[in-house]
Amino acid sequence: MLETARELTLEAAQSAASNRSSKTDYSSRTYSVPHIKKLLDSRHEKETLDGLRRVISLMYRSEPSLDFFSAVVKNAASANLEIKKLVYIYLVHHAEAEPDMALLSINAIQKSLTDQNPQVRVMALRTMSGIRVPVISQIVSLAIKRGCGDMSPLVRKAAALAIPKCYRLDPNTLPQLTGYIATLLGDTQYFVVGPAVAAFLEVCPEEIDLVHKNYRSLVKKLVDMDEWGQLATLRLLTFYARQCFPRRTQRVKAAVSKPFYDDETENQPAQNDDEGHEVPVTDPDLELLLRACKLLLQNRNSAVIVSVVRCFLYLAPSEYLISAIGPLVALLRSPQDMQLIALYNIVAVALREPKPFTKYIAHFLIHANDPPHIWRLKLEVLTIIFPHCGKHWKSVIISELEHFSKGTDPELVRESVRALGRCAQGDATTAALCLRILLGQVASLDGNLVSESLTVIRHLIQQDPTSHNQTVIQLITHLGTTTNPDARASIIWLVGEFAGADPGHNIAPDVLRILIKSFTDEPEVVKQQIVLLGAKVYLHHLLQNPSQESTQAGSSSVSERPANLEQEIRNEWTEERAEEEKRGDDAIDVQENDNGEIEAKEDGEDRITLLWRYILLLARYDTSYDLRDRARLYKALLASPSSTQLANLLLLAPKPVPHAPSPSETRKDLLIGTATLVVGSDAGYHGLRGYTTLPPWVEAGQEPDPSLRMEEVKAEAPSLQASLTAGERLDKALREHQTTDPRRRQTATGAAVGKKNLDQWLDEEEEETESETETESESETESEEETDSEEESGSEDEEDETDSEGEAVHKEAQQLLTQPGSKP
Repeated sequence: MLETARELTLEAAQSAASNRSSKTDYSSRTYSVPHIKKLLDSRHEKETLDGLRRVISLMYRSEPSLDFFSAVVKNAASANLEIKKLVYIYLVHHAEAEPDMALLSINAIQKSLTDQNPQVRVMALRTMSGIRVPVISQIVSLAIKRGCGDMSPLVRKAAALAIPKCYRLDPNTLPQLTGYIATLLGDTQYFVVGPAVAAFLEVCPEEIDLVHKNYRSLVKKLVDMDEWGQLATLRLLTFYARQCFPRRTQRVKAAVSKPFYDDETENQPAQNDDEGHEVPVTDPDLELLLRACKLLLQNRNSAVIVSVVRCFLYLAPSEYLISAIGPLVALLRSPQDMQLIALYNIVAVALREPKPFTKYIAHFLIHANDPPHIWRLKLEVLTIIFPHCGKHWKSVIISELEHFSKGTDPELVRESVRALGRCAQGDATTAALCLRILLGQVASLDGNLVSESLTVIRHLIQQDPTSHNQTVIQLITHLGTTTNPDARASIIWLVGEFAGADPGHNIAPDVLRILIKSFTDEPEVVKQQIVLLGAKVYLHHLLQNPSQESTQAGSSSVSERPANLEQEIRNEWTEERAEEEKRGDDAIDVQENDNGEIEAKEDGEDRITLLWRYILLLARYDTSYDLRDRARLYKALLASPSSTQLANLLLLAPKPVPHAPSPSETRKDLLIGTATLVVGSDAGYHGLRGYTTLPPWVEAGQEPDPSLRMEEVKAEAPSLQASLTAGERLDKALREHQTTDPRRRQTATGAAVGKKNLDQWLDEEEEETESETETESESETESEEETDSEEESGSEDEEDETDSEGEAVHKEAQQLLTQPGSKP
């Protein structure tokens, strides 16, 4: 028996599994097209539904499913809700490919717009607007009009979502759609207003007059909307505030403390009554929006947080923005893709308001698992807020940057050194420390680190050249060990800039003399700087020795020149002497005196002039066209020693102090919360499609009339009313009634009625009701001659048998209602 039961159980389980797989898995089995069409044409709803599911499965697997269009359209009029759903999905997907065939289903869809089930009406409206056939644009417009007046808010929401689709289908329907949007913006349901605002931003964003009367209701519904509705509404209200609320200021006098003793007033300077400072004044309607936005900072959607920060950044005073910095920084706990967008927005906000971020410095420290696009932005934020930090955090940031500058990642090393330079430029008190760290890195074996460090050092030296003479001398000592071309070029350029700083201790000619030895082996960028250095040294020589410019006489020995340099000059000039004579140039006669020193005869040139001519000779036969052109330019500038004004202007002009801006400085003016801010310069001058910058503030006096926003903001009245108890409200109503009724201002004893408590007031009201009811019944009984005797006797018995005042009032009211012609 146990074995038999076990076998039966296994068979049942296998059968159930096979039935379940056959019902749900439509992708594992393949059916022929005729078989599926046969299922679609079946009269049984179960088979039709099975066929539709197989067609939808084919459609979502990107397999051919257009052959079933006619068979699917036939089922558009089915009463089964599941069949309708699948047919509508198929129509939206394939209607654009078969527009003529899709028109056959329009009548069935229009009938569904009047169905009793609101879900069917929603699906019909959504499908009709999703069928991208321009011929039915007017039909879609009429369907939207019907949906705007529907009793179900779900249908009205579907109508709001269909408006942009209809506008894309036929832009000529804009006047009609504008009226529908005006109706939906005033809807009482918040989940209808959100899609209506999104439709407004896409269809008619210039029609700002539609928002005036709905402004306050939009602000009140903002908290209850879904995330998409909140994003659209925040964007709309931000643009609206710029166009309708001008920036106003108010002059406020500074508070002056009075002295404790009277005789101290004589020593105080007289205060001018007109003195004061301007403070911004916020419009009440704008204040209402800002308070509503403050509640959205607890939202779980990161896009809503960024939109609120955008609203506070461009509209609100600084205290609102300070409250939003914490939720914005909290987005760094999100995944890396959201961290990237959050950091771009943080950088844009920090460029405008860096000080509020100083409390959250620890969140911007680089982690070991941060990818490059994350740590670059973190470094940028650290350098932006560095000048506003305390001493402790400044030392922490500098230590972090020093640590990462000695790492193995070339990109991280480069960015860390540049960040050190930006920190030194932002805070002059730490410039010496940063310069000392950078000078220590010049001796590193990493050419990338040395090159970047020297570039930053050069920028720091140019900020205060007079105090960095020893720094330049210290850099010159690294010329013999530094092999990086960019690093050597930077040092040589600095030597040329300081060539005329101290004529008595000028080391530039000696540096030039040493560099000439290896001129032919240097890279092109270094050769260019050597030629430039030679031009500057020769120009300073001409400016410092004006007597030699005109005479060009006398001889100068170069005994200090080393033997190898003398031999190089002798060999080169000996080989080129014949060519110089053939070209008609002035011959340079060089001979060796008794002491083995080189002397220039005939023209009597000094040693600096000899160095300059030798540099020109070396550059003339270099393989680089650029270098030869530069040497020819410098030779032409310095050809006439008597006229050096142009050379002085070009070579010795004061250089502007370099400033390394933040890498995102070009994105500072872009609107935060947009994709254009993330893409940056790659988005083009006008940004991505759909990007719109904020309009300027409206001028005072040109704003719309505030009375257009109909509702008045009364925040205190509801709170006062809500604080009263039910008894206090009744007593208040009684006092108001006594002040308006002259018959009951005081009682017979002279006491005010308004001072009675609630129980006394209720007892007195019951007695008055009884007496007034009796009077009315007696007068009506006398005036009516044809009153039934049964009713009269019944009323008399009821009056006699009544024991309590409450029961008498109730029965007499019933009697009045039953009598003909009576007025209750």
